[in-house]
Amino acid sequence: MELSFIINELGEERETYYDAVAPPVIQTSNFASNTVAQMRHKLQYEANEYLYTRGNNPTVTILEKKVAALEGAEHAIAFGSGMAAVAAAVLSQVKAGDHIVCTRYTYSWTSTLMRKFLPRFGVEVSIVNGTDPGNYRKALKGNTRLLYLESPTSFTFELQDIAAVAEIARQHGCSTVIDNSFASPLYQNPISLGVDLVVHSCTKYIGGHSDAMGGIICGAREMINKIFMQEYMTLGAVLAPHDAWLLLRGLRTLPVRMERVAASARVVAAYLAQHPKVAKVLFPFLPTHPQYALAQRQMKNNAGQFSIILKTQDMAKVDLFCDSLRHFLMAASWGGHESLIFPVSATYVSPDQKSILPANMVRFYIGLEDPDYLIKDLEQALEKI
Repeated sequence: MELSFIINELGEERETYYDAVAPPVIQTSNFASNTVAQMRHKLQYEANEYLYTRGNNPTVTILEKKVAALEGAEHAIAFGSGMAAVAAAVLSQVKAGDHIVCTRYTYSWTSTLMRKFLPRFGVEVSIVNGTDPGNYRKALKGNTRLLYLESPTSFTFELQDIAAVAEIARQHGCSTVIDNSFASPLYQNPISLGVDLVVHSCTKYIGGHSDAMGGIICGAREMINKIFMQEYMTLGAVLAPHDAWLLLRGLRTLPVRMERVAASARVVAAYLAQHPKVAKVLFPFLPTHPQYALAQRQMKNNAGQFSIILKTQDMAKVDLFCDSLRHFLMAASWGGHESLIFPVSATYVSPDQKSILPANMVRFYIGLEDPDYLIKDLEQALEKI
């Protein structure tokens, strides 16, 4: 299936909505049935029918079809947030008494799910250094049911060898889930590497305008339908039709946005990598990165995120650098038109606080601005420290 067809045509039955170029927002909670027999059928086969928007909605369906196709998956199911999708994907694979092996440095709320939430319900989790697939194998137990990946990870941008971890899971008879939000479905396709379920925070690149929340799980139809009838319908973290419409709007420009973001990120990361006040740039697409070869092998291109470690331990100077930036917004998330920073020091209550991540680390997202414009801003801010 060609990219242009997926983005512009797949799932869009324009003749059913007056040949409108943009699909309508089907803003309804209920769908009527003409007969008892029809309603009985809808109740029995709700995973494939329109009965109640807490289940399926036509606007949401178009989004699901497109993202599934971009990931090379049979089916997809959309949620109200990326974290809702992560939680449902994980919960669908385990029960009390089971064991999960998870890479380190995942998204903060994924970490909370693994370290605090799941153990409350009798699910054991081992956190490993996922840069070596052998660490997944070493952590396996008789009750291991899931290997969880996030590649690259959220702040440190460590990669896992996706194909190798998927093969370990197959050999052990367990499943795999990966958060693929960093790369977008354009630049990395884990299902082709053997992963079972792929999760995206649609809030990021798929939406692309910083104005809508959403999440999605892609995988085999049987697995997705099982999630629909259990975690999705039971927990109710559904995507609203209007948000699905906004995400569809963002999807139209995903290829051109990603191309621009990727090119600009390489320029800005290269500038920071040679700056005397920057100790390290964490970006897998720098040739000096220890996982550069793996990034080239399993990703089609880089995305817009990377982190730097400033060459100072003084939190006041780190804060001064961040506060001095004029053209980077200080905010969570990423994937929109605007360039962002997330200073790890913002998570510190006091200078002597112990944390997994160092206070002199700053995560960057490079948006659609001209890279020279951003570099000038970085120059003036770095001069102040």
